[in-house]
Amino acid sequence: MTHLARASSGKTETRVKMAAGAEHGLKKIVWQKIRDTIIADCRKSEVWKIMILDSFTTQLLSLCCKMSDLMAEGITIVEDLFKSREPVLEMKAVYFMSPTAKCVDAFINDFKLKPKYKAAYVYFTDYCPDDLFSKMKVFCAKHIKVCKEINMSFLPLEAQVFTCGNPGTFRSIYSPQSSDRGQTLETLADQLVTLCATLDEYPGVRYKKDSTLDYAKILAELVDNKLARHYELDDNGKKKEKTQAQLIIVDRAFDSVSPILHELTYQAMAYDLIPIKNDAYKFKAKDGSEKEALLNESDELWVKLRHLHIAEVTEQIPKLVKEISANKKPTDGKISIGGLKQLMKQMPVFRKQVAEKTVHLTLAEDCMNKFQSSVEKLCKAEQDLAVGSDVEGQKVKDPMRTLLPVLLNPHSTHDKIRAVLLYIFGLNGTTEENLTKLIQHVKIEGESEYITNWKELGVPIISSSSFFSSRKPSRRDRSQEERYNLSRWVPVIKDLMEDAIENKLDTRDWPYQSECPSAWNGSRAVSARQKHKPSSQDDHRTGSRLIVFILGGVCHSEMRCAYEVTQANKSCEVIIGSSHILTPTSLLEGIRDLSKKPMDTFTIVEETA
Repeated sequence: MTHLARASSGKTETRVKMAAGAEHGLKKIVWQKIRDTIIADCRKSEVWKIMILDSFTTQLLSLCCKMSDLMAEGITIVEDLFKSREPVLEMKAVYFMSPTAKCVDAFINDFKLKPKYKAAYVYFTDYCPDDLFSKMKVFCAKHIKVCKEINMSFLPLEAQVFTCGNPGTFRSIYSPQSSDRGQTLETLADQLVTLCATLDEYPGVRYKKDSTLDYAKILAELVDNKLARHYELDDNGKKKEKTQAQLIIVDRAFDSVSPILHELTYQAMAYDLIPIKNDAYKFKAKDGSEKEALLNESDELWVKLRHLHIAEVTEQIPKLVKEISANKKPTDGKISIGGLKQLMKQMPVFRKQVAEKTVHLTLAEDCMNKFQSSVEKLCKAEQDLAVGSDVEGQKVKDPMRTLLPVLLNPHSTHDKIRAVLLYIFGLNGTTEENLTKLIQHVKIEGESEYITNWKELGVPIISSSSFFSSRKPSRRDRSQEERYNLSRWVPVIKDLMEDAIENKLDTRDWPYQSECPSAWNGSRAVSARQKHKPSSQDDHRTGSRLIVFILGGVCHSEMRCAYEVTQANKSCEVIIGSSHILTPTSLLEGIRDLSKKPMDTFTIVEETA
């Protein structure tokens, strides 16, 4: 009988060296850890294995590896834990799943009466509760060869972006009807601890102090306590010291403007204006056939273009197309999508590159069409309202004069709501009378929650002289930075990242839940002197990590800031994350639904004839 005992891999892994860039980011670190744990155990027996996943681990694996990567490691089939499967008694099964009752019950059913597989190798994304562990032990002990908790319950969405994969968190945290706020914060804290464990970081924790809501403070306390327990003892019986990292937790109300504004950088613009679901962009080819492309980091051109302004993207794509065609024959610089297809047939070696360019020619064109038809007219007003001044730097004295043309033009209801919100945010709230008029203007009397429910996030909608938190944060002076006229707004999170790295955050507004090591001094001079020659490409980051977590969703412009600040401060890598990714539409719908009551449970009774 195989001895079944807990094994946690979080504290015994070989440290994954810090990395940056698309090919050296979170995805690579996660895949390396999976290889060092799950795959390493599989290699010990040279037998092909089946891998069985739940929905979360399916998403996790699909983000950091391909089926061919698994095949290369001896995994021959990947199956869904909850679907009916044929027994394969001669094969061993690798179960990679979340430690939930639903997953454990599904696992037990595979072995309880008649085993479906020769043996089971079980890996949980996080700590498995004692009752579930005991239940599994009672029914399946003799079939389990390995059982480990690998501390990885987050999704590595991009090189420097992670999510907790749970959009429902928004309602659980901010809805006045919420009955699971405490449990949701506990779960988020557990997921953040697994992120830190995967990065082998024990960060100092800070949060944004808020006079109305204390969710960021509660989460900071939970994370700090759970990190202390996780790192209590290492293999040598010594307590792990804090590493050169900071984790800063902020509430969504920290910046209500950025997720609402029309952004003109490629990624943010595409996800706002084009119906992209699960990163899949659907478009019609020239021959009329339906095509689908995934916008992720396996598309090198997407990684190059995603953070550029749309004006630069439309300039760049023809140049990149020209580069490809130049490898075959000289060209006059004019090339159509049809011409690209001809190149694909003639040059198999360039097929993938040409396909990417075709996708981005079409996507950039789609974005520009949307921009020219409606968004361009909105952008100047939005920027003036958000920034509080016009292109010449003159203060906007009468924001209503800026807003009115938007309300009088035939823009969509959602676009008008966005403009009204920017107007209200700029004033830190308006009067009841004015709010009623605005709601009537936009014709959303039946759905005024799009606007009024922002109060649940602690954002002032009705002005109040006693509303302490309505003080606007002072912004960094960026008057010398080159900006497009219709892209003058800079997400507030970028100020936070730069201030944190330069050690300029005021501890009265940004209290420490736990102190960072004294070496976190902004300049990273100490680190740079100690280790000025990187030993390899993977280890070229010599400084520290700043991890920023936004409670209630992160938008694409904020994701971009993590890369921009990392690029400008080579000694500090910035990683940003949240419960989920926001688009303006998903945020507005989430806000509207905060006051809705949870659906009443009901039973469907089948009528008998």
